[in-house]
Amino acid sequence: MTAFIIISIIIVLALGYLAFRLFGKKKNNIPAAATAGLNSELKQLLEQHVDYYHKLSETEKLRFEGLIAGFLEKVHIEGVGLEITDLDRVLIASSAIIPIFGYKEWRYTNLTNVILYPDTFNNDFQFEGEQEGRNIMGMVGSGYMNGQMLLSRAALLKGFSAASGKNNTGIHEFVHLLDKSDGATDGVPENILPHEYATPWLKMMHQEISLIKKGNSDIDPYGATNEAEFLAVASEYFFEKPDQFRQKHPELYEQLSIIYSQDPAGNHKAL
Repeated sequence: MTAFIIISIIIVLALGYLAFRLFGKKKNNIPAAATAGLNSELKQLLEQHVDYYHKLSETEKLRFEGLIAGFLEKVHIEGVGLEITDLDRVLIASSAIIPIFGYKEWRYTNLTNVILYPDTFNNDFQFEGEQEGRNIMGMVGSGYMNGQMLLSRAALLKGFSAASGKNNTGIHEFVHLLDKSDGATDGVPENILPHEYATPWLKMMHQEISLIKKGNSDIDPYGATNEAEFLAVASEYFFEKPDQFRQKHPELYEQLSIIYSQDPAGNHKAL
């Protein structure tokens, strides 16, 4: 009888420990840093360099800061031929958070490392020597590079500068990563796009790609390369110049507002 009681106690304790492991730590999947927020230096960098953040309400700024902190805790950022600065970290993390800010529970599960190069690089990831072939500003890795993102610091900085216009390389690459999260980089981010909007979005993309090829669109011609590049290029425009994009492309603006659950040209960022 005594042995039976001892065994019963052991079983109960084991089950309790198992329940704690399975459920006790899953109430909050947000990294601890996300609730701690950012220090004053990083907040100042956000205010100075990230116009998207600057336009947020105070409540939204706090949430944005938390997401930035969570991203920086989870994703390793390293430099090739340079030392990573706080500004590099802030701009990379902002590039990641801006497209997903409308989704409170979204996290990049398909990214572990961001590798920052001084400038453009080639398909062999070389950034020194002859200029020919060194025209890549950013890349989402595949195959043995899966889970990696490569970015040019020069392009990253330009994307958040006053001279960026409709372009932002950081946002461009993170949109590719978001698109890829459903298993296919095809311009239709199925993980966040409601199913009923997929066909209208594809039709709208093809119509605008046709206009780009004819020279009848102000969307970057690179967007006509394929559907994935169209989504990334149009998204840069959507976030960088939302008022202009809404005025010139109202239907596309509406579709991207649905995809990202955001209205950057309106009074509120998240719908």
